Amino acid sequence: MLRDRPRKLWARILAALTALLVAAVAGVVLAFPSVAATTCPGCYGLTELEQGVYAEPGLSEAQRSQIRQVAADARKRVATFYGTRVSSPTLLACLTESCYEHIGGGKERGIAILNRSVMLSPRGVNAVISSHEMSHVELHSRLTSGAAVPQWFDEGLAVVVSDDPRYLASKSSPDRCLVAPTAPLPATLEEWTGTASKDPGTYAKSACQVSRWLHQNGDHAAILSLIERLNAGVPFASIVKPTLPSRTEPPPPTRQ
Repeated sequence: MLRDRPRKLWARILAALTALLVAAVAGVVLAFPSVAATTCPGCYGLTELEQGVYAEPGLSEAQRSQIRQVAADARKRVATFYGTRVSSPTLLACLTESCYEHIGGGKERGIAILNRSVMLSPRGVNAVISSHEMSHVELHSRLTSGAAVPQWFDEGLAVVVSDDPRYLASKSSPDRCLVAPTAPLPATLEEWTGTASKDPGTYAKSACQVSRWLHQNGDHAAILSLIERLNAGVPFASIVKPTLPSRTEPPPPTRQ
């Protein structure tokens, strides 16, 4: 009888721990379905089209081929900009709003999750949006712990990497800037979310600042040097110094 008591006690402890673990997992699934979906795409009914690429079931072969091509094009844009890729984010693509809502998506076209996965809504299944989100993952994969960039730089760089024509002039233009910033850009994610939701031009302003800085500092080599110095502990503010136009500077050309 005495020998059975420790066994029963340990059994109860294990049962309690198991119950807590189950509750914790259930809490994550309910509170952060996007995290759960990117961790276990199959648990949300998504099927694997190729390694690291998932989509909702029931798609035609043409639709499946489209998603695979989008993934390939996005990876190529990131690799072309950096010279190579160090990240391999899992891609979850939805061609219906119901699918995107099911995996925790919202009104955005796409989103990077935990800097290791990318989710695309039906409005974001294209090379521009997918490479924009993959740019976030790539940048943060290259930064070591403690190294960081302000949100405006992260977003502006993603616009440049994705070559988004909504916010940048063509590559043949001497200055790709469409909208020059006239005030400091949002540095934190919270500030960015609030500002960009009210002013969509925030993306163009950030892209303008980043594209001009890259051009003045060696283009693609500039970002590699920046990452190296950040990882060495050099503060971002001492490397990148945003410039604002003077009152006498003519406004930049804008796209109608």
